[in-house]
Amino acid sequence: MPWLSWGAAIHVVLFAAVLLHVLRHRRRADSTLLWLFVTWTLPVAGALLYAMFGVDRVPKVRWRRGVQRRVRMDGARRAATEDMLPAAYWQSMGGAPATPEDEWTRSLDRPMAATLDNFPLLGGNRLMPLLTGDEAFPRMLAAIRAAEHHIHLQSFIIGNDETGREFMEAVAERARAGVRVRVLYDRFGSSHALWGGLFRKYRNVPNLTIAGWTQSNLFRKQLHFNLRNHRKVLVTDGETGFMGGVNLNAYSRSRPGQPAIQDYHFEMKGPIVQELQYSFLRDWHVMTEEDPEKLLSAEHFRRQPVAGEALARVVNSGPSSDLQVAVDMFFNAVNAARKQVFIITPYFLPSEDLMRALRLAALRGVRVYLVVPEKSNHWYTTWAARAMYEDLLEAGVRIFERRPPFIHAKAMTVDDRMAIVGSSNWDYRSLYSNYETSLAVYDAPFVTHLKLLMIEDLHESRELELAVFKNRPVVHRYLENLCGLFAPLL
Repeated sequence: MPWLSWGAAIHVVLFAAVLLHVLRHRRRADSTLLWLFVTWTLPVAGALLYAMFGVDRVPKVRWRRGVQRRVRMDGARRAATEDMLPAAYWQSMGGAPATPEDEWTRSLDRPMAATLDNFPLLGGNRLMPLLTGDEAFPRMLAAIRAAEHHIHLQSFIIGNDETGREFMEAVAERARAGVRVRVLYDRFGSSHALWGGLFRKYRNVPNLTIAGWTQSNLFRKQLHFNLRNHRKVLVTDGETGFMGGVNLNAYSRSRPGQPAIQDYHFEMKGPIVQELQYSFLRDWHVMTEEDPEKLLSAEHFRRQPVAGEALARVVNSGPSSDLQVAVDMFFNAVNAARKQVFIITPYFLPSEDLMRALRLAALRGVRVYLVVPEKSNHWYTTWAARAMYEDLLEAGVRIFERRPPFIHAKAMTVDDRMAIVGSSNWDYRSLYSNYETSLAVYDAPFVTHLKLLMIEDLHESRELELAVFKNRPVVHRYLENLCGLFAPLL
């Protein structure tokens, strides 16, 4: 029949288009082959799925525009030093990056210093871990209600629930009082609030501007649903900062008969707050194109006094060749470990090089602990992760599955001297597709405090034993390996 011939021709053309696209852009072989398989076996639908979820790079033309925007921001930031604007960017941090005193820290930080020259290592910081929204939300709301000049709030999820409304009411109240408020949310993560009308309710509040992050636009022939902004940042008056893994929704705080999702968030004081400030403003500029000189004004970057002794570096990553530094950061930290690596992550679908780094660390005698959820909020990620456990267990990595509630925390400590915290998970999406913000911290008291929280979660977990795991039902192996095939897409 003629329509069958036309259908076959369209299928071949779409498959060829996907093939040319994946060959033009260098990417992981497993992901490439999987997408080609999906495109061929699902006529038309496979190509559409690839266009929506398979593109994990910013398109070249759009990337150039984004680079130009970032260059304008970076250029304005450099101009702050040249023109010696009062209380401007570099002056707000004391003028120069910090230098670690010991060789171990210097060698560990050196690769990040080479790849993240726009985000220097800064001293004089104090960081406080906050457990779930039960601890984080009251302090965040207090900082918002005390703000006198500006509030910059960014979250992957702002819920269309009592928590989302509480935060939006809090920032709206300060905006009505004359405080300049900018709110940036991810359109995918916050879709319930977007389509439920939560943001529309505050559209006409004076001094309050709300923007949604997206790189999908049908009018521009962009269907990049795979590229999401997963950052969670709050900065008030350029003095107090918050970041971590806690989303602004009801699941992040305890409710009657329902404990909060187990998560870590962090409050900070000191020069590192200005790096969070700059991270937010650069994202804001990309979405709104607000004047960079206005965004980098002296009012946003007031000089911060020394608040503590922690050295810290912001590590921003995203779906472009010069931003995919999360893999390098984790890989470098595991390889540098001499005694212990302790990791908590809600999703464990690491790249092959990270798997190898963990195995080799355990084989050379480093104590490697991995805590993951017993049951994920996405069942298929649990089964896909278990497909990798046997190789790790055989190398000596100790794996613990935490009992409910679901653990959404993201944290890593190395030798009790260095910690990595933030929004990045150990999975393909966070490592390659999402825009993420992590914090590399060198401070023994902070690492000790964080590790105590992590040990509490470890004690709420069940350790997997190699002999028992090997004897799991055959049907589990089939399900694990089936889900594992889709790990590059999850």
